[in-house]
Amino acid sequence: MKRVNALRAHPLYQKYYRELEELEKDRIFCRHQMPHLLDVARIAWILNLERGLGFDREVVYAAAVLHDIGKALQYTEKIPHEKAGEEIAAQILGDLPEELAFSEEEKQMILRAIAGHRRWREDMELLESLLYESDKRSRQCFACPAESECDWSPEKKNLEIDI
Repeated sequence: MKRVNALRAHPLYQKYYRELEELEKDRIFCRHQMPHLLDVARIAWILNLERGLGFDREVVYAAAVLHDIGKALQYTEKIPHEKAGEEIAAQILGDLPEELAFSEEEKQMILRAIAGHRRWREDMELLESLLYESDKRSRQCFACPAESECDWSPEKKNLEIDI
């Protein structure tokens, strides 16, 4: 997981991650820190294996670890986090040293997955739909003390253990 750890250690990632931690420190609803990011990654990896999709583990984890990195800008500048996240992730992915770099094809898959992870579309690419599904499944609404105050529709809420 050298490439994923390089993403997480990148100064730009650290900057936006710390900002998001601070902005969400008193949030009663789902947060977007490492436990969530790794839940998404692990669920996506399980689904990838169960469905025989053939994705590289670091590509799956990279998309998951980066997918909410734009959330701080959504809070502070009202930029949708999938758009801000795609831009930040492109910078981070582009800065990796050659020995840790993702291929151009991998970068494009990761960036499309980040950009499209919030809304279901019929024409989603495979990694994009995998990230979307895993992001939604990662939420533990059935155990959330703020579930009754959440504005997610009942259809979106995970009210039973699934993965």
